[in-house]
Amino acid sequence: MDDALQIDVVTIFPRMIEGFLSESMLKRAVQKGRVNIRVVDLREFTHDAHRTTDDRPYGGGPGMVMKPEPFFEAVDALRSPECRIILMTPQGRRFCQSDAERLARERHLIFLCGHYEGVDERVRLALATDEISIGDYVLTNGVLPAAVVIDAVVRLRPGVLGNAEGTREESFTSGLLEYPQYTRPPEYRGLRVPEVLLSGDHQAIRQWRIEQALQRTRERRPDLLKPNPTIPEEPTQQRGEP
Repeated sequence: MDDALQIDVVTIFPRMIEGFLSESMLKRAVQKGRVNIRVVDLREFTHDAHRTTDDRPYGGGPGMVMKPEPFFEAVDALRSPECRIILMTPQGRRFCQSDAERLARERHLIFLCGHYEGVDERVRLALATDEISIGDYVLTNGVLPAAVVIDAVVRLRPGVLGNAEGTREESFTSGLLEYPQYTRPPEYRGLRVPEVLLSGDHQAIRQWRIEQALQRTRERRPDLLKPNPTIPEEPTQQRGEP
């Protein structure tokens, strides 16, 4: 489809992500033509018998650094006029829902996945349009973080999920954590579903959900409650007003 999102993942470990991309929502998104995904083996852009992608760092130090040449050549082969080139790095901007929404509006994403002690700085300076981290911790390589970002982005593309309304009430979309969810049976091992959810009163259910989302956010992520126009107004009884 002309409106399909093109995603390229550049890595020396293509098998680490291929299984993830062939299951569940991502598999369906590809089958529907909503996204095209290519996993690119960085070693295909090397020119020595050992297919070398790393070398010792200038100035000394532990570990190995990924060489610039294979990344530059891979991007040369994949680049399109509208592409965003995303370097997965612990030094990048911490990924959040607004980033997923922004990237979901793009036409072409190229993910550069490092390994070892990182990548040559010239890759960041000359190639990357975005530098993304998924949290303040270190993983073996950039493939798993890229998979997290891809999942968050693809599910926001039109036509990927069966119910587009579902993404509008999820945690972080409104600025709050999501309210508690329940399904059948109404009672299990002495634990009952709140009566309001069984009442059929949609206005009362909506108010309960807002109250629960606010309470959960206050308890678990108070940092999200800074002034935010997307957060629904707290019901008056939640403030303790008469």
